[in-house]
Amino acid sequence: MARAYLSLGSNQEPLRYLNAALAELRERFGDIVVSPAYRSRSVGFDGADFVNLAVCVDTDLSPQALNDWLHALEDRHGRRRDVPRYSDRTLDIDIVLYDDLVMNGDGHLQLPRKELKHAFVLRPIADIAPMLRHPLSGDTMAALWSAFPADSEPLERIELS
Repeated sequence: MARAYLSLGSNQEPLRYLNAALAELRERFGDIVVSPAYRSRSVGFDGADFVNLAVCVDTDLSPQALNDWLHALEDRHGRRRDVPRYSDRTLDIDIVLYDDLVMNGDGHLQLPRKELKHAFVLRPIADIAPMLRHPLSGDTMAALWSAFPADSEPLERIELS
């Protein structure tokens, strides 16, 4: 079994889609660890605010098989792939970390995920796994978050229910 950390986000009916995704993740992977949710501004385009959170799952799937399963989950919940990459979305789920694997893989699957440099990805992972070490730098998620210029990407903690 491998341990994967996922980043989930939505800026179209986020409470609906994030709760639906969490239900499917629990159905497939059993017990999961879920971070608090945070509202933040969209990054890379002018759109509605996003709600993001992180999830830790233990999985028997390879990184590619997990990525494929997550894409199918996004698709089941209306994720459109015929629009620009940086645009509004019902559901966006990325594998951020997969054990200590480093992959500069085929286009979309990169581990660790480069978006870990953003508050909306780093903060939720630091919340659920503060002592987890970045596979390249060796820094803990807590140390990375404490060094982050938080004012540069403000987050607002919100309830999902």
